[in-house]
Amino acid sequence: MSSTRIDLTQHVHAERERLAELLAGLTDEQWDSPSLCADWRVREVVAHITMPFRTRLPQFLVGLAAARFSFNRYADRAAHADAERMSSAELLASLRANITNPWQPPGGGAAGALSHDTIHGLDITEPLGLPAPPVERIALVLANANPRSLSFFGVDLTGIQLRGVDADVQLGEGKPVDLPVKDILLTITGRRQLGTATAKTAGAP
Repeated sequence: MSSTRIDLTQHVHAERERLAELLAGLTDEQWDSPSLCADWRVREVVAHITMPFRTRLPQFLVGLAAARFSFNRYADRAAHADAERMSSAELLASLRANITNPWQPPGGGAAGALSHDTIHGLDITEPLGLPAPPVERIALVLANANPRSLSFFGVDLTGIQLRGVDADVQLGEGKPVDLPVKDILLTITGRRQLGTATAKTAGAP
């Protein structure tokens, strides 16, 4: 196993542990508050993060077929169903029991697992005003972003280059726009419009 792979895996474990600690301090009202994912409360996001840990392949395939082989439709149904049947304590316990679970998204590897947990973690922490992941962790997610992963979110960076102000990160080509790496990640995943981020265009006052 390469040092990069080990580093990514360690960050996956650290991010799950960090998120579990934050979730442990939430009130019932916060568990039911909206996340950055449309139509998902905090509890649906946690249900989605932990879904791979308790879903066997046959169960997944049956659910995917029932969703007419749309993963997004399947994931939405599963998140709502699990959030309805599981309490916040059970969802938190599922995350805590799987801090070192080796799950990785198909074809995504350790980088995909880190992206999954970090992005969905921000879906929870941003609207609640909770601490974001370390800059280094977000920068690792961005360093492993590629055209395929960007296209999944439908974000068009044509003519724009996003540059990190707190880490050495550059995405896209064109007019430079300087942002904290957290805002870059929220932008490229469609969570935040570029105009609403705290951006500074190079050369502007």
